[in-house]
Amino acid sequence: MGRIRVESFMMSLDGYGAGPDQDLANPMGVGGGALSRWAFTTRTFRTMFGQDGGAEGVDDDYAQRGFRNVGAWILGRNMFGPVRGPWPDYDWRGWWGENPPYHVPIFVLTHYARPPLKMEGDNVFHFVTGGLAEAVAQARAAAGDKDVRIGGGVQTVREGLTTGVIDEMHMAISPVLLGAGEHLMTGLNLPALGYKVAQTAQGEEANHVVIARGP
Repeated sequence: MGRIRVESFMMSLDGYGAGPDQDLANPMGVGGGALSRWAFTTRTFRTMFGQDGGAEGVDDDYAQRGFRNVGAWILGRNMFGPVRGPWPDYDWRGWWGENPPYHVPIFVLTHYARPPLKMEGDNVFHFVTGGLAEAVAQARAAAGDKDVRIGGGVQTVREGLTTGVIDEMHMAISPVLLGAGEHLMTGLNLPALGYKVAQTAQGEEANHVVIARGP
């Protein structure tokens, strides 16, 4: 059985994983776009979105590792789109166009049922109404021996940490201050939850920290 991983979780120096007031114009909240600047300069992310060039180096190494051995993804609903409450229709198909960058089954947490959404590139979105534990069970079954990657958002990651579901988490900390939004660490005692720092590295545009559960 594979591990449950969080990769390239983008965070500000003051601990925010997203800015306030997420909407169609601000997918990561107001000011939150600055958190992803490091990623979109890398060759890995530029290639993923059909662009040429991109930097190689430490940041790119961490971007690459996030896609290795991943057999399924779990996303909070905000990571799928800005729609709130019951689905008014099924027109919204994600942030990424018709060929999203996952290429494996994706399990989206939501309180409102929706039929599976099949897209190009072996992307199939399944909408899970039974919470994180149910999504993990379904994603593990889909991933087989490979790992399951939790893509966010902040509340989904916090639940994964507090319940011990997450085995390993990579945080990319950008040199920006948001001051408001969704804070990752408030009230979390990571050592008491069994996590320790496993790896650190200074990248070109972000600091990288990996925490993991272990003895």
